[in-house]
Amino acid sequence: MRLLLIRHGDPDYAHDTLTEKGRREAALLAEEMKGFSKAEFYVSPLGRARDTAAFTCRQTGKEPRILDWLEEFPAKVDINDSEWLQRAYPDTRKEGNRFAGRIAWDMLPAYWTSSPEYFDRMLWRNTEVAAHSDLIEKYDRAAAGLDALLAEHGYARRGNLYQVREPNEETLVFFCHFGISCVLLSHLWGVSPFVLWHSMALAPTSVTELVTEEREKGYAYFRAVRIGDISHLYTAGEEPSFAARFCETYENTRQRH
Repeated sequence: MRLLLIRHGDPDYAHDTLTEKGRREAALLAEEMKGFSKAEFYVSPLGRARDTAAFTCRQTGKEPRILDWLEEFPAKVDINDSEWLQRAYPDTRKEGNRFAGRIAWDMLPAYWTSSPEYFDRMLWRNTEVAAHSDLIEKYDRAAAGLDALLAEHGYARRGNLYQVREPNEETLVFFCHFGISCVLLSHLWGVSPFVLWHSMALAPTSVTELVTEEREKGYAYFRAVRIGDISHLYTAGEEPSFAARFCETYENTRQRH
């Protein structure tokens, strides 16, 4: 089995769609994907992912299946009752007298890296962020959604790997988002999502590809053969979007801090 995790094109977050650049990126991706007409397509319910998928669907004649758990990872952190979290998530806007919710992974590296629990495949569930958010609930929902889908295609979760009930070479394509992609990879590989959220930058329309490795009959593990591939952009001379990244140097105020 083969899985493709594709991030949406350069986003217009305010209108939940794509920028002009994002549409160019999605069109270039569609050219790359035109050989996947036999794959099964799945898409996040959010507009920017659906608009990205539409280019490839027109190219392949496929109709994607919308999966609610593929939406951008929706867990929010409530920092109001934790001074530590208020320092870890600086510049949080206020709504009246209270801080607004924050995206779970958008904390300063100096804080999550100072606590070994954030690196641990299980202990991240016991962290300050987990205690002040719906992180665990949302994570488990996404993991369960993925496992149910894989089981439909013959691969059933057993412990930390998958039991092969119907071995196959099908391809499942997911048009989704950075945060949820890291969650799915975290579940497949048994690593903390915080490590992936902070260690990878999956650019818009990037392709992350995993294949099953069945070295022992009846059991499979997912190995990545490419992560964040944007060769379709480089080939066409399209500059990658910066939307996946933060400032390369602190002094560079033109880049996102």
